[in-house]
Amino acid sequence: MRRSRVVAVAAVAVAAVLVGAGAVWFLRDGESPGDAAKRYLAAWSRGDYAAMRALTAGPPTDFTARFTAMHDGLGVTAQRFTVASVGRPKGDTAGGSYTAALTLAGARTWTYEGALPLTKSGGKWRVAWSPEVVYPGLKEGQKLTAARAWPARADITAADGSSLAGSPSGSVQQLTGPVGPASAQAAGKLGAPYRKGDTVGTDGLQKQYEKRLAGTPALAVQIVDAAGKPVKTLKRFGGTDGTPLRTTIDLKVQAAAGRALGSAAKPASLVALRPSTGEILAVANKPGGYNRALMGRYPPGSTFKVVTAAALVAGGMSPSTKVPCPATTTVGGRSFHNYRHEDFGTVALREAFAHSCNTTFARLAVDELGEKRVAQVAAQFGFNAPVVAGLPAVRASFPATKDDTAFAAASFGQGEVLTSPLNMAAVAGAAANGVWRSPRLVDASLVAKAVDAAGRKAEPPHRLEPAVKSALHSLMPAVVSEGTARGVDFPPGTAGKTGTAEYGSGTNPPTHAWFIGYRGDLSFAVIVEGGGTGAEAAAPIAADFLNAL
Repeated sequence: MRRSRVVAVAAVAVAAVLVGAGAVWFLRDGESPGDAAKRYLAAWSRGDYAAMRALTAGPPTDFTARFTAMHDGLGVTAQRFTVASVGRPKGDTAGGSYTAALTLAGARTWTYEGALPLTKSGGKWRVAWSPEVVYPGLKEGQKLTAARAWPARADITAADGSSLAGSPSGSVQQLTGPVGPASAQAAGKLGAPYRKGDTVGTDGLQKQYEKRLAGTPALAVQIVDAAGKPVKTLKRFGGTDGTPLRTTIDLKVQAAAGRALGSAAKPASLVALRPSTGEILAVANKPGGYNRALMGRYPPGSTFKVVTAAALVAGGMSPSTKVPCPATTTVGGRSFHNYRHEDFGTVALREAFAHSCNTTFARLAVDELGEKRVAQVAAQFGFNAPVVAGLPAVRASFPATKDDTAFAAASFGQGEVLTSPLNMAAVAGAAANGVWRSPRLVDASLVAKAVDAAGRKAEPPHRLEPAVKSALHSLMPAVVSEGTARGVDFPPGTAGKTGTAEYGSGTNPPTHAWFIGYRGDLSFAVIVEGGGTGAEAAAPIAADFLNAL
């Protein structure tokens, strides 16, 4: 009997210990004021205002709005709140404090110590609400914000350092772009410290390099009243000036390009590059409103024969190799013909190129090269490569073709081959220099850090295959001296290629007029939309441009 009583007492004692141990664990891990403080500050650090509210005793109805206003008003980009101390409970209350570390715009850090009073409510420890939880001394109706003072916006300059602001050239203004008040959407995309109404670049280089040009504003962390009037300044941070953006634009070349387009009766564009560096010297569009030089996508027509001829030369041909140039030829059941059905018989490759024989290049591409080989050489000239020029620009595309007929059309720039004036100026630059370089409008260091819309970086220079450069230096001058552009008044030393690119449908579809070429360390491309033939519409503009330099 005595033994049973001892066992029972022992069992009760063990149960009491276990219950007691469980109670101690529960209070220590789940309901201590320190744990509540940690959870509250962790929620604040991650911006989880709903969790903060649940851990608050007596929260105001606009609890979330108050903390959101603090975050946005200060322009916080990162925040961390940690427990500084939690006192021993005195009944249902406990004192506490925290450390705040807020990263503001421009990677500037503001730290302060805040009070964190705790109270037991409903059997659980919570933060006792008052405005002073947000910041010591903060009163009802007051809030924290950061007043900003933006520095003067940095300049965009030409290659020689002269300002492009107020340029009389509409094409230059199109490149630099306007500035204006930020919409709420634009400010949100830019992030802190931007707010709706701030002056920002809305297009062109002003938009592309907004943060570089704008700099960072000076900040004054303040307590303000309900009307937004400053009550107290808590911290000041100095601003940083914007950094000027030097472009590669040569004002003399740009002026010549603009004047040359003055004679264009239809929408037209001219791009000029320095082949040895890839620097864009001039970009001209007529009319304005759309940057067809960088964003237009057109079939290149016979200007693509520069690429196909390069592939033929790399495969063993020379400018003197005899090739057929009949009036028509049939590939896969489709008939291809030369302009005005001209028949030159059997001629040297140089002459077939100079007279832009479609039949020669269609036949040789299919019989001697094949699509894979032409695609490889097209890639050497920048086709299918990202263009990271400093402004958005489309890439030249040489897509796979479905059959020999489609490939024959692609071999002289028809079908689904598409490009822009910027891309074709780079093709001409590769012919001139023997190296294709991704064109750029800004410093090479900026381009090296940038990516295109698909997240791809600019490609390194492509050196053309042996013998290609010397062959093109024979083929392209012949276009001017004895070929399709022989009647145009080009200055000595000009080499080029005309292009008449069909688009649309019908028996006699309309055509874009192209002329691409080089002279010394200058390459260029001209397109006249719906202009007819390259020799009649585009080549004279190119000649006017070169003669003005």
